[in-house]
Amino acid sequence: MTLETIVNELGLKCKCCWEKLGNEVDGGYAGDLLSDVMGNSKKGNVWVTRQVHLNIVAVASLKEHAGIIIVQGASPDKDTLEKAQKEGIPIIVSDLPEFELVGKIYHLMHFSR
Repeated sequence: MTLETIVNELGLKCKCCWEKLGNEVDGGYAGDLLSDVMGNSKKGNVWVTRQVHLNIVAVASLKEHAGIIIVQGASPDKDTLEKAQKEGIPIIVSDLPEFELVGKIYHLMHFSR
């Protein structure tokens, strides 16, 4: 499944790197503790978080994530968007709470094929 499918099906908004919405999503990881995400997420994951600061881009780039989804209507910092654009990491936003969004993504990935 691609990021574009997730964005379109769930009505999410892409803030940068629209050209990368074709990235394949192999799974997902939800969490706000950067060390946990670095230790447990995998290449190709979409990362769901409430964090908005610059370091999320560094982690997503290091782990080769398909993209980052920021929840609860939070807006990424300007510096975060600039870094994401340079690194080619799509940043997507949702008004939904993390728990609800993760459930919808899981359902979409596993039951909508």
